[in-house]
Amino acid sequence: MFDSAKVQYPPLPLIQTWVWMMIESGNPEIQDKGRDNLIAAFGSLAKANEYLAETSPA
Repeated sequence: MFDSAKVQYPPLPLIQTWVWMMIESGNPEIQDKGRDNLIAAFGSLAKANEYLAETSPA
């Protein structure tokens, strides 16, 4: 049976790249693109942060 409640997120290295773009790139256009990609994938930056906190090794 198909579980429609299970959301598929992009691979972790891609998410980490978007976070790097947003935080460390130093280029406003790249920062905006990283933020936009995270919001498109998760719906909000808060959800992206929550996902990263859950998937990051302790």
